[in-house]
Amino acid sequence: MGFLLVLAAFWLPGAVFGAAIGLRGWTLGAAAPVLTFGVVALAIPLLGATGIRWTALSVTLWTLGVSAAGFAVTWAVARFTRRRRPDAEAAPPERPRWSWRAHALTALGVAAGMAVGALTVLRGIPAPGTVNQDWDAAFHANLVRWIAERGDARPSTVSTIANLPDETHYFYPDTYHALLALLFGKGGLTVMPLLNFASIAVTFAVPLGVAAMCRAWRLPPVTAAAAAVASACFTSFPYDLFWHGPVWPYAAGVALVPAMLAVVRLLLEPGGATGPLAVGVGVGGLAALHTSVVFVLVVYCVLILAAVLFRFEPIDWRRAWPSLVASALLAAGLGLPQVLPSLYNAGGVTSAVWGNAATVTGAVGQTVTFSPMADFPQWWIGVPAVAGVVLLARHRRVVWLVAAYVVLGGLYAATVSMENGLVHLLTGPFYNDNYRIGALLPLIGAVGFGEFVHTATAWFAAKVRPRLPKLHPAAPVLAGVVLLAAVIGGFSRGYVGINSVHVNIGYRGFPSVSADEETAFAWLAGHTVPGERVLNDRLDGSVWMYALQGVKPTQWNYYGAPPASDIGYVSAYANRLEADPRARKILRELKVRYAFVGQGNAVPDGQNDPGLLNLDTAPGFKLVYRNAGASIYEIAGQQDVVTAGAAPGSGAGDGR
Repeated sequence: MGFLLVLAAFWLPGAVFGAAIGLRGWTLGAAAPVLTFGVVALAIPLLGATGIRWTALSVTLWTLGVSAAGFAVTWAVARFTRRRRPDAEAAPPERPRWSWRAHALTALGVAAGMAVGALTVLRGIPAPGTVNQDWDAAFHANLVRWIAERGDARPSTVSTIANLPDETHYFYPDTYHALLALLFGKGGLTVMPLLNFASIAVTFAVPLGVAAMCRAWRLPPVTAAAAAVASACFTSFPYDLFWHGPVWPYAAGVALVPAMLAVVRLLLEPGGATGPLAVGVGVGGLAALHTSVVFVLVVYCVLILAAVLFRFEPIDWRRAWPSLVASALLAAGLGLPQVLPSLYNAGGVTSAVWGNAATVTGAVGQTVTFSPMADFPQWWIGVPAVAGVVLLARHRRVVWLVAAYVVLGGLYAATVSMENGLVHLLTGPFYNDNYRIGALLPLIGAVGFGEFVHTATAWFAAKVRPRLPKLHPAAPVLAGVVLLAAVIGGFSRGYVGINSVHVNIGYRGFPSVSADEETAFAWLAGHTVPGERVLNDRLDGSVWMYALQGVKPTQWNYYGAPPASDIGYVSAYANRLEADPRARKILRELKVRYAFVGQGNAVPDGQNDPGLLNLDTAPGFKLVYRNAGASIYEIAGQQDVVTAGAAPGSGAGDGR
């Protein structure tokens, strides 16, 4: 039930809006999630500024209103065009029609890709509620609950959980979290099932988007079907992004790039306001998911424009220029409000540095085999994929995608093997992160794999048909597909095993937050009241107490509060509060009665906050709860900092 709610949240709002503006077929199905995020991104500042609480009802009404406006604009533009230019009714050349068999084959490919993706994630995550142990997971989880409980999704209101409560210009793109927050508490959904189910939803979006992109850009059905399956098999995307970070919003943005490329194709065959509206809202959605994804889309759009200028892609400029101009204006108007606030932290993003992870030769090898950051190449899909890219170039199909392979593949090879100013400048929007840039290659590899399968099966069919003339023309092609699927799928097994191992890296339990710590969080939830906070260490996993139990800590994430802040001070000197009036004053202002100390540590050999060391012997701290992995102390002199109704601590009793 919970998973179906997540799927509905991803697809339904965008499907309603997309249908209202005239999208249909594969493009509508694939573009629905990116349009959902676009509609949500538009709602966040407007609902927040007007004081309307962020709820499923308010966002539903907003979606219906925006969809009605989109329908009205599309209808008005179509009517205006018919009046001013009667010749515009002459339809542009239609894309090659697919038979029902072609649609069925593609649908099977999409279903297979979704099944592989879901199976991989489900094997990698022990249970829907299992906590992801990597660095950024706690921030994402806290943010979902924060928005759900406060009813305001504006990025400027979330600085507290970034340990920057006084930062008035704080910005983090939170559209992904805002959408999931609408489901918090619905159908029994808590934070971690929401985030884990959303990962599966992302794996569903990838094969559907790849198939729609292939359909929109006139690629054969066999290419679309095979590409959809292959898109679920690459380790570097999406699976590495589910543990590295994890960077869930970025993964969602990259997953929706193929759907956006399907939408962009509408601009080359203009049909009123449908294309510009879809592009504008889609760009807004991508920018609101993660700013760096916009740079990826810009690369593709520039290469598509070059392909059009060099006549690799047909266009009727007289008919297309109004749509192109309108799309550019809408994309800028809806995208820039999402991008410009991110300049607040641009220095922090671009200054991130990750060490080299390969030699130049190794980096080129990883790029050629579509195996970024892999210990062993994915030969069974990598070799056919690169062969397919060559075939795309020979067949002059989507040559802009081939060019993107050169550009993005070169960027990955450079960032993973070189350290210099130019590389850092180009990869800065991606945190100079090898994994994030490597995640951009599998889209190209999937289409290349699909083209390889199409070419191989066409060759096989050409050899078989003269010998068996009575066969249905589609039978040899289908036989070739089945044969290749048996060979490649049999030897690779869809890479489900290795990919699920990668997903599981983030879910192996300790070291960040343990089951014992989670049990202690539940004890705190029963002994604290709203408005109260708990003194905690930034590294021991206690940053999860809010996301999992609604208990507000003093330290919200692993980065910790600035040392010069009040929280930074008390984290350093709390254990001497009996002799430090400032520490006592800060604790009273924060309404702190309890201190939490866990056994976890998000950083191997990392130093815990000095103010929480040796609390067993520190004056003013009384042990009231302990289990094998966590201890909770009541702070003397703090009992009156919260209103009546808080349960008092009891004597410690081995987990009681």
